[in-house]
Amino acid sequence: MRDVTVAAVQVAPSSAPLTPETIAGNTERALTWVERSVEATGAELVVLPETVTTGFGPAMGAEELWDLLQASPGAGTAPYTDLARRLGIHLVWGAYEAGAERGVVYNSAHLAGPDGSVLGTYHKTHPFGTEDIERGGWVTRGEHVTVVDTEIGTIGLIICFDGDYPELSRINAVKGAEIIARPSALLRSADLWELTTRARAYDNHVYVIGANATGVDPAGAPYFGNSLIVTPIAEVVARGASHEGWVSAALKPQRAMATLTPGSSVPQKWDHLDERNLALLANYAEELAGPANTPFPLGGGRVGS
Repeated sequence: MRDVTVAAVQVAPSSAPLTPETIAGNTERALTWVERSVEATGAELVVLPETVTTGFGPAMGAEELWDLLQASPGAGTAPYTDLARRLGIHLVWGAYEAGAERGVVYNSAHLAGPDGSVLGTYHKTHPFGTEDIERGGWVTRGEHVTVVDTEIGTIGLIICFDGDYPELSRINAVKGAEIIARPSALLRSADLWELTTRARAYDNHVYVIGANATGVDPAGAPYFGNSLIVTPIAEVVARGASHEGWVSAALKPQRAMATLTPGSSVPQKWDHLDERNLALLANYAEELAGPANTPFPLGGGRVGS
């Protein structure tokens, strides 16, 4: 990874019912903010929020959403890859993506390169409860990680609620990710947003760029922005407010692990990846990959328990 300026752009989706026109409008708005951010900061990597083309809550079922995505050019990759090529940047954005069969919808993150190609696509592996089709939602879960080598560094992709699962970011890091992009439309608290974003950066000694939505989606859910750029020692070097805009930071990997805490005279002397106890992991691989339940009641006890 080389020195690079990055930006997290937070935008508000239209709260109107989803149509091809609102999707096209969301796309135009997002790309305008990307262009402004690059002009102002010189960022070479820009991350947009989760489901930026539609807003997180589509207020419709999986089959209806699938039909709309198929009919909406603004939901495709071309507007984003064209802008990445025109600006000469790497661009990450989140969008619902129609699968091969009607009703199969993925919550995806795409990475475009400065040549206008899609360098990688990731399907959210941990859908939030309301979106998970297995729980009455509209999203089919993915099963694979996406880590992409680029000329600015190796970039891994996760989406919003994925950040609650340390194993996913660890796999990204073990596969070589130096930067993890986390497009999000977080429906919980700002402290959990910061906690999980900083923890995943510190767990794995990687940069994490968390771009969080703002505004209100078509289902009426509000978002608080507060986009974050975090260093490998968990320092927040950029933090957004609640309105539309961007945050940016210059990442300097040669200094990222120089000190124990930001600006300290005490050197950083350990590496969470290099010093893993691999024998321990091997001994408990079956347990790690097996089912588990919380020892605490969920909401005072599961329904029907």
